Amino acid sequence: MEISNKYSRRNFLGLAALTFAAAQILPSKALAHAKNNPQANSGTYTFGAIKQIEAGVLNVGYAETGPANGQPVILLHGWPYDIHSYAETAELLANAGYRVIVPHLRGHGTTRFLSEKTFRNGQQAAVALDIIALMDALKIKQAILGGFDWGARTANIIAALWPERVKGMVSVNGYLINNLERNQQPLPPAAEWGWWYQYYFATDRGQKGYTANWYDFNKLIWKNVSPKWAFDQATYDRSAESFKNPDYAAIVIHNYRWRLSIEPGEKQYDEIEQKLAAGPVISVPTVTLDGDSDGVAPAGDGSAFARKSTGKHVHHVVKGAGHNLPQEAPRAFADAIIEADGLAN
Repeated sequence: MEISNKYSRRNFLGLAALTFAAAQILPSKALAHAKNNPQANSGTYTFGAIKQIEAGVLNVGYAETGPANGQPVILLHGWPYDIHSYAETAELLANAGYRVIVPHLRGHGTTRFLSEKTFRNGQQAAVALDIIALMDALKIKQAILGGFDWGARTANIIAALWPERVKGMVSVNGYLINNLERNQQPLPPAAEWGWWYQYYFATDRGQKGYTANWYDFNKLIWKNVSPKWAFDQATYDRSAESFKNPDYAAIVIHNYRWRLSIEPGEKQYDEIEQKLAAGPVISVPTVTLDGDSDGVAPAGDGSAFARKSTGKHVHHVVKGAGHNLPQEAPRAFADAIIEADGLAN
């Protein structure tokens, strides 16, 4: 098991070789768009028309870019973010020949429940099965998964329980599978302070407050957890459109209340949650990333993930990046996807 703490010269040269190999697919474009485009770091990247497909209990809205016959890559966003966390990363990967799919998670963007009777459930197993259903609907047998926050947790779960569906994985902040019993244990005060919003959501006042004030609330979280990210109003407003989903607040509140065992999940997910509570190991080739300016999870050396991994594993710390790492450091995230693909080959 290989663990690397920084972008060392050896890792850089290896990654450069992988990038060069990917560039042979589209040699004039591969991973060069950001360098040659004045929008590269302006936050103005966006997607074209959003596609829709029925998958499981949802009609999923998703962005797709890159060649249809390329290696599938599915990029999963976190909270409080949306698919635009990956707009530039997706462009870089598409130019390198990957087929990139970026879905709106349940309760976000144009994703809708097929039935009004379906419980608005935000628990981890439900979100993971949404992505399995999406892969089935798109006839994708295996993909490289990348994620941060909720998205990293979802990628972790699929890699742990359905490893045959995952060629490789990129996970920001490492191993994030929830264990409800462990979540009941107190943390040091500084760590508890970082989770203040979860305790706010646990109250009736918090539920009412978030439902009424999600726009300002989410913007505050963006600033607090990514202190070095100078996003502009247009960048935030583009993502905030996704928070207008009619189920948005319900999904968010249930997710965090479920984590604290304040609200139950659904019985059909009990078997999966029991497996996840056991802390399953991850065997797929993985690149883990930490931002050294993450206001939620301090950067580590990758050893915590390594203890839960039986496959190839490389870890990098991305200088200057906060919690929304793919949007703050899109090239580093794209390079990590290519690196994970190389580890699997």
